[in-house]
Amino acid sequence: MDTTITLPLKDQWLTLHKEQPRVRIRDGAKQLGSTEAGLLAAFAGSHVIRLDASRLRELWQRMPELGFVMVLTRNESCVHERKGIFEGISMHGKNMGVVVGADIDLRMLFHCWAHGFAVFEDAEAGFKQSFQIFDQQGTAIVKVFITDQSDQEAFTTIVREFEDTIQSVELIPVPAPAPHQYADADVDVTAFRKAWSELKDTHDFFPMLRNFNVSRLHALRVAGEFARKVSNDAVKQLLEHASAEDLEIMVFVSNHGNIQIHTGPVKKIVEIPNWINVMDPLFNLHLRLDHIDSVWMVKKPTEDGLVHSVEVFDASGELIVQFFGKRKPGSPELSTWTVFAAGLQ
Repeated sequence: MDTTITLPLKDQWLTLHKEQPRVRIRDGAKQLGSTEAGLLAAFAGSHVIRLDASRLRELWQRMPELGFVMVLTRNESCVHERKGIFEGISMHGKNMGVVVGADIDLRMLFHCWAHGFAVFEDAEAGFKQSFQIFDQQGTAIVKVFITDQSDQEAFTTIVREFEDTIQSVELIPVPAPAPHQYADADVDVTAFRKAWSELKDTHDFFPMLRNFNVSRLHALRVAGEFARKVSNDAVKQLLEHASAEDLEIMVFVSNHGNIQIHTGPVKKIVEIPNWINVMDPLFNLHLRLDHIDSVWMVKKPTEDGLVHSVEVFDASGELIVQFFGKRKPGSPELSTWTVFAAGLQ
């Protein structure tokens, strides 16, 4: 007779974290056969407070009250961390939100937001004080961490106002929807290149892909003069060049529920096995080099002239990270960026 006793998930995590104090909650949850959101939910009512999922859009409009924070967005291959204050929050319809400020710059897709938690400091569990948002599969979308310069009273007030009436310790993930089926093999390349040549704004690029039902990576393969594959080492070259030349760049990291952007310099570049990192006071980037399958230099026509980007993909064709030269709509990109990007091999 099997007399094995399975510990509650909360206790399993505490044991694992004690044995492996450096394990990330994302990785630890996988080891325990759970999700990151499921693991946090196991602590609900103690060091974790479940938030009203129907009010997450409203919750985000309160972030400026926190003052100086650190915002983290990641995908499977890249982590983007930016410190600063929330400014310029605007809502566009039911499902879209935008934060545009000197520090925090986000594009939020609320239809993917399913679970929210307020997390309190807990050394035993390895938790840091934060607000954390997850999708229906229990995967993190965006996190806001409290710093020594944040407004602790505002954090407490917001938690109290948005606390869910039910603090369930169970979270059952919903299976991920079937991936979209693209018609890459059927794309009219001539018509597609013509549409690309007629772009007026970088924001028109994704609608163009949608209109032709073509995946982003295949679009680059058939783009002709508008895209070319470069060395996988181009990312390291880019970051080291930007650091050495004081070249201000834009770094976009996204998942299906959020896009996070850093605009400005990158100075301290640190490479360790399989990783390239930016370790600056206000901006950190952690990119897995061993996940890079291809890198492309891409040109998009706009009313302000050509805009050059460096786009990095994994083996499944997912976009990992994008780099641009610093620019604002209505202004051409930096000439120093144009020369550098165009010269990448």
